[in-house]
Amino acid sequence: MEETDKRNLDAGQARRLASKLVLLASLAMASASLSGCASDGLDLFGSGKPDRSLSTAAVTPARSNDAISDEVTVTNAVTSADVAKIGGNPIPWANASTGSAGVITTVLEEKENGIHCRQFRTTRHSYMGIAKFLGRTCLEGNGSWKLMSFQEEG
Repeated sequence: MEETDKRNLDAGQARRLASKLVLLASLAMASASLSGCASDGLDLFGSGKPDRSLSTAAVTPARSNDAISDEVTVTNAVTSADVAKIGGNPIPWANASTGSAGVITTVLEEKENGIHCRQFRTTRHSYMGIAKFLGRTCLEGNGSWKLMSFQEEG
């Protein structure tokens, strides 16, 4: 009978020991997972070097409705002008909805590969100040003009 009691004691001790080991392992895992919160990040190998595998870039800001409205106004002035009659005279434009205004100083017509385009240079006076722009608009097959570019100079 003594031998049976020893086995029972050994089994009870084994269960308590196993219970303590599970508790110890749980504490070790919890402290390891929380150590990232208190350290300089998730640098598991202690290299101390920044991660260069990710890269970021600036986001191009969306154009404002005012800028788009001004582009449409300038395009309308350029495309409705009779280039033969204006010669080198400037073409004034104004956008009542934005308060912007300017002067188109150059309109050059060109036809390349059967596509009729007008390249122009204008100023824009707005609440942002005075700026110079270079633009290009082309005649599409359906008879409408499409603004191809409108970029601030300098």
